[in-house]
This record gives sequence, C-alpha cells and structure tokens, in this order.
Amino acid sequence: MKALVTGASGFTGSHLVKALEKRGIEVVGLVRKSSNLSNLDNCSVKLVYGDLGDRPSITEAMTGVDWVFHTAAYVEIGLVDAVKMQLVNVEGTRNVMELSKQLGVQKVVHFSTIGIFGDTQGRVINETFIREQKNFSSAYDSTKLAAQEIVDKLAGEGLPVVSLLPSGIFGADDPHFGPVLRQYLSGKLPVWGGGDRITGIVHVDDLAEAAILAAIKGKSGEKYIISAGELSLKEMFAFLSAQTGIPVPKEIPPIMLRIAGNILDPIGRLFNWQPPISKERVHYIYDRCVRVDATKAKTQLGWQPRNVTQTLTEISNTILADLKP
Repeated sequence: MKALVTGASGFTGSHLVKALEKRGIEVVGLVRKSSNLSNLDNCSVKLVYGDLGDRPSITEAMTGVDWVFHTAAYVEIGLVDAVKMQLVNVEGTRNVMELSKQLGVQKVVHFSTIGIFGDTQGRVINETFIREQKNFSSAYDSTKLAAQEIVDKLAGEGLPVVSLLPSGIFGADDPHFGPVLRQYLSGKLPVWGGGDRITGIVHVDDLAEAAILAAIKGKSGEKYIISAGELSLKEMFAFLSAQTGIPVPKEIPPIMLRIAGNILDPIGRLFNWQPPISKERVHYIYDRCVRVDATKAKTQLGWQPRNVTQTLTEISNTILADLKP
C-alpha cells in the first residue's frame, strides 16, 4: 500500500505521515522547496518537491499510489493574499482531484472544514445541513467552499473521494491555537477575549486516524464531520487552570477588541503585517458560531477519538514538559 500526502510537512500532514508509517504504509509527500521539513524528522517519507499549481510535480508524486490525502491548504483568518488563497485552495484542489481521477487512484481523502457550512448561528448541525449564509466571513471561507464544490462535482463523475470536515484541530505543535496555549501555560497570557466563543476540538492524531479510516471504510462522495466535542474558551481555560493552577486570563470587553480590530486592520494592510486582532478575527470570535455533531464518523467509520478533556490534558502536559528548563 502506498499513499500520497499533499502538504506533508505541515501540521496535519506531518501527523498523518507518521500515522500512515506506523501502519506500514509507504508514504510520498508533496512539499514546496521552501517548506520547513522539521516536522518530518525521523520519517521515511519520500519527498517530491512542487506545489499545487504544478501539475507535473503532482503527477510525479501521485504516480503509483493507492491513496491520496489532500491536506495542503492556505489556512489563515485576517489579512490574507486572497489571490494566492484562491490559487492554492481552489485551483490546487482542482489539480489534485482531476489528476487523481486521471491516474486512477483507488481512494482520495479531501481535508475540508466545518466552515463550509457557514454560520449556523449556534445550532448543532450534521452533514445534511444546507448552508444558509449567503455571504462569506473570509476568503478562507469562500475558497474552501469552492474547493468542496469541485470535490463534490468530481465525486459525481466517479472519483472515489471522501471529505473530512474537521472542527478546531489541536496539538502541542498546532501553529494556530498552540502558541496561545503555550503562552498561557508559561504564565504570560493575563488577558484574552471571546470567552463565550464555542470551539469544536479534535486532536490532530485523532484526525489522522479518521483520515485512514475514511480511506478504508468511507463511502465515495460522503462527507464526515470530525470533532470530539466542544468547549467555550472560558471553559477551556477554566479546565486548564484547574489542572495547572495557572489563573484564567481576564476577559477583555468585546468593544475594546472591536475597536482594536478597526484600528489595526489598516495598519496591517499598510505595513503588510498580520495583526493579532483584525476585523475578520473579531467577526469569528463574536459574530459567527458553527456547532457540529460527529456521530456519522463514529458510527460509519468506527472512529473513536479521545474526548476534549483528554485532548487538552495531553497537549498541556506536552507543552509543560517542553517548557521545563
């Protein structure tokens, strides 16, 4: 058995490479020449250098593989290069899917997001939900939906593809929320905002396991929400505080964050800088709420993730061990 992982050096991709290798599966990784490969230390993955806009390199990486796992994406909220995001997330996905069909890959697993459902306004939804939000909260939101539409179209044309829709992906090496946890566990996060924001949580290693199960058991054309549960940020910090004794960060009033977002947005655009708070990030914190039910993945794929408290405990223990002198 041989598998291709696009974005193999990234957070999710590298964990998936390791999970596949543990099962004795030969892995090919598509990575950019500029990629930091430290996540793949001690892996035996064969690397092919290229990008999602380069069909020859994708073809080279894909030739002779049984499974394709498409994890590569431009993931960012805030000030982004919307043109680049369109090329990576939409046209890149088109290239991967069309070449998978052309080369006769046995199974493709596409990494999507629960964000394709749009704002559910706090309602808990499953895979049958039809998006109601007409506009888009971000370029990431719009490009991932466009990519999913390409996947769905090719599934209808016979491509054996399964889509995973993860909620918030957590891990000690998570490049998004991981630095926040590390700062908190270092005792250097006195304040935070959006304590009532509900966040779906899945451990990155459980997502990797879901991907492998999807390749084995997933039905072509199906979507599977991948989430172990949810907590508000306030509940998350309260749990970690109870475990560690580190005080819960104080809540910043929403009006202050909204003002900060309005001020920092133009400054960030002027200096090509990603501010910690922007109008788009504030929107995600206070004005958008997507809640999901992952029963389908558990029943149809036999997926058995660790729960949210186990996830937070394992990650915090890893970070705390790293922080020790």
